[in-house]
Amino acid sequence: MYWADPNLDQQARTISGGTAKDVTDGLQALISRDFQFAHPRDSVGSLVAVVGLRVHHGVIDIVQLYGEDDADAARIPGDEPDVLFPQTVIWRTTGRAREVIKQVLALEDPVELAGSAAGCWVPTHAGRSAWLAASA
Repeated sequence: MYWADPNLDQQARTISGGTAKDVTDGLQALISRDFQFAHPRDSVGSLVAVVGLRVHHGVIDIVQLYGEDDADAARIPGDEPDVLFPQTVIWRTTGRAREVIKQVLALEDPVELAGSAAGCWVPTHAGRSAWLAASA
């Protein structure tokens, strides 16, 4: 498997191990690839998930970790109005957190699509946030 950055190759091999440290290393590798993270909470303030988002090359990559054994990831078009419940999905995977992260790190950048995506996380209320796509 080809990796643009040899350090990411080492991190991806580490993730296939099986410990919580592997997930932490994977999250650090995602951060090094410009993923931004939000930590949605329920009404009593308990962490519900760790959600990472990366906007690039006209697409949005999203990773959602609910637990060490429960995660999913998707690549969606950059103009998708609802990133958490997309109507169009280019690629998707589910499984153990370390395996999902490993697959996301293995994704190649797509050819730039027309109308690159842009936006930011905005707080909606206590402990919650939503992705707001830029309109121009």
